[in-house]
Amino acid sequence: MASRAFLITVIVVVAAAVTPALAADYMVGDNAGWNLGVNFTTWAAGKDFRVGDTIMFMYTPGTHNVLKVNGADFNQCVSSNASAVPLTSGNDVIALSTPGKKWYICDVADHSKGMKLVITVSAAEGPIPAPVPGSPALTPPATSAAGGVSPLKTCAWMVAVTAAYKMIMA
Repeated sequence: MASRAFLITVIVVVAAAVTPALAADYMVGDNAGWNLGVNFTTWAAGKDFRVGDTIMFMYTPGTHNVLKVNGADFNQCVSSNASAVPLTSGNDVIALSTPGKKWYICDVADHSKGMKLVITVSAAEGPIPAPVPGSPALTPPATSAAGGVSPLKTCAWMVAVTAAYKMIMA
């Protein structure tokens, strides 16, 4: 009986630890990054952006920036929000925290004519943990450039499923 309780505890702990980690991390433009000459409409096509995912804009600082705009401003390649502050680090990570359409442009010179990204963010399938106060800033994770679930996370899920199967069959 004690081993069964232990297995249940292990499954619950693994499921609780792995489920929030299933959020995907996307590098905008994949290996080409946030740069001129990349078709960001094609890049975003077929991707399933969800609340809890992150998008990373990687570029050489000083050459580009990232500015979140509304749909009308996106179509006009400008920002009507005078107080909007563009991201300029060259390693800009944006957490997708709400569902809906999101529009981003580069407002350096005429770059927004080609450097425009629109995505639709769907609601998460499960609960998203709140950020921990005082936690360090996000750094680009070591997932593939296209985003997705890491092999370690997949392995953890397989171990949890195997443990559950063994517990049920015992």
